[in-house]
Amino acid sequence: MGGTYAVSMGDRGRLVVPAELREHLGLVSGSPLLLVETDAGIVLTTREHARDLVRRQLQGGDLVDELVGERRAAAADDER
Repeated sequence: MGGTYAVSMGDRGRLVVPAELREHLGLVSGSPLLLVETDAGIVLTTREHARDLVRRQLQGGDLVDELVGERRAAAADDER
């Protein structure tokens, strides 16, 4: 499921998460959420989703090793 939900901020800065989304994500009263400010805007996420995202990003290949591998391959091609 994915979607876009329009919400309005209340007079005390409160946001209401639509019932359909709360049910889909298993959110209940008191569920911890994170608001993350990004260059693209604000992201509302659960701690678990944020943790999983960071873990996936950290599991990606080491950029330094990837660059060194590319340079070695290019050097090997130049020697042929």
